[in-house]
This record gives sequence, C-alpha cells and structure tokens, in this order.
Amino acid sequence: MNKREGEGCSRRNADAAQEHEMSANPSSVMAAFKGFQQELDTKHDKYERLVKISRDVTIESKRTIFLLHRVTTVPDAVDILNEADIKLDGVRQKIGQIAEELRGEDIYQFHRAFTPGIQEYVEAVSFLHYIRHRSLISLEEINARLVFMNAEKADPKGSAEAMPVNAQVLTFQVTPSDYLLGVADLTGELMRMCISSVGNGDIDTPFQLSQFLRQIHDGFSYIGNTGPYEVSKKLHTLRQSLGKVEDACYTLRVRGSEIPKHMLADVFSSRTTLIDPEEGVV
Repeated sequence: MNKREGEGCSRRNADAAQEHEMSANPSSVMAAFKGFQQELDTKHDKYERLVKISRDVTIESKRTIFLLHRVTTVPDAVDILNEADIKLDGVRQKIGQIAEELRGEDIYQFHRAFTPGIQEYVEAVSFLHYIRHRSLISLEEINARLVFMNAEKADPKGSAEAMPVNAQVLTFQVTPSDYLLGVADLTGELMRMCISSVGNGDIDTPFQLSQFLRQIHDGFSYIGNTGPYEVSKKLHTLRQSLGKVEDACYTLRVRGSEIPKHMLADVFSSRTTLIDPEEGVV
C-alpha cells in the first residue's frame, strides 16, 4: 500500500468514525443547532432594539431641525439655539444606548439598523453648528461629543450617596460614510433656510449660503464615484439645492431692487417650482 492509498484509507476511517458518533449520539447534533439558534435569536433581538433606538434618534433629530428653522423668524435666536442644545443632548443619550448595545460587537454587522438615525443626527448637529459659526462641523468634532460614561451604582448601607463602581467609558464613532450622507442632507435644510430668509427680507444670508453650498459641492465632487454608492446618489439632490439657492441669489441681485421684500419669497418659490415641479421637498 502506497502513501496516498494510506492517507485515503485513514480519511475514510475518520469520516466513518464521525458518522458513527453522530448516529450513535444524535443529541449532540441537536445541541449544536440549538446553540446556533440561540446565537441568531440574540443577534436578531439586538438588531431590532437598535432599529427602535435609531427611530427615536431620527424623530428627535428631525424635531431639532424643525426647531432650528425658526431662527429666521425671531429677532433673538439664543433661546431657540439653547433649546436645540438640550434636544441634542437627549439625542446623544440615545446614541449612548446604541454604543451600549454595540459593546464587544462588530458594528458593521448591525450598521444598517442604526445608520438612518445617525445620519439624521449628523444633519441636525451640523445645521446647529452652521447657524452658530457659519462653517461645517468636522467628523472629529462630532465624535468628540459621543463619549459616554457607563457606571453601575452601588448603594451600601449607611451611605448618603450611591458610589460608582465598574465605571466604563463608551465611545461611538460616526463612520465617514454616515457623516457624508448627513452633510448631503444638510444642504436641503440650508436651501429651506434660504427661502425663509428671503421671505423675511434677509438678503445677506442667501449669498452666504450660496458660497457655503458651493464649497460643499466642490468637496463632494472630489469624491465623485469613488465614495459609497449612497453618497454619489445624493449628489444629484445636493446639486438641485445649490441650483435653487443660486437662483435665489440671481433673483435678489437682478430683481431685488424692483420687488418689495415681502414678495421676494413668492417670486423665488414660483421660480423653483418651474425648475423641478416633480421633486417635492428635499
């Protein structure tokens, strides 16, 4: 018997022994599949919890964005900005729950569950940052605020206050793709802000927004088709928002002197409807 025949014979013997063991002890097979079932059920439950938390993050972020749009209609926006800060603090607490669920897990296995909420949060926090500073918030600044202290409390007898034990620092890192998608959605909110500013007779903000959106568009143009598919898909919407803001600036520059300020918004709205009557709200 040569070496190859000997290896083949030993392999057949090993397979036969394994088959005999499984047939002799079928409970081991059932135990293995029950383990697989438990693991899959655990991941599914975690995925569903993340979907629910992400939905809460989305809702609260949208409410913050709606609140921030009021800054163009009030003389003093400090109260609105402070209220937006409080709302975003609540959103960050929800993101802390996501970080807790993802502790020790591969986040990309669950990324689709929470990415809609994170994108909406990026949109809200970048909108607030632009209103305050007239600039784009960086990914590093966003992630720096997503650091959470997870501490279990112990309440020993006779102590006035519970003492923290086993304190752990949890961090959540927004991915570059979620950051880019959130910034792409921000352009639609800035376009709405432009419309509101024109309606209130503010002729400076539209020109500031036009320059800012042009810079964002140029930045996305550098990425082109090399970035995630969703980013290139939203580039079309970004260009539409930029076109509408530039059209508003054109209207203000050419016809602003002959149209009363309270009618500029109506003129601008009718022109944007002619540009893309089927698009709807960005």
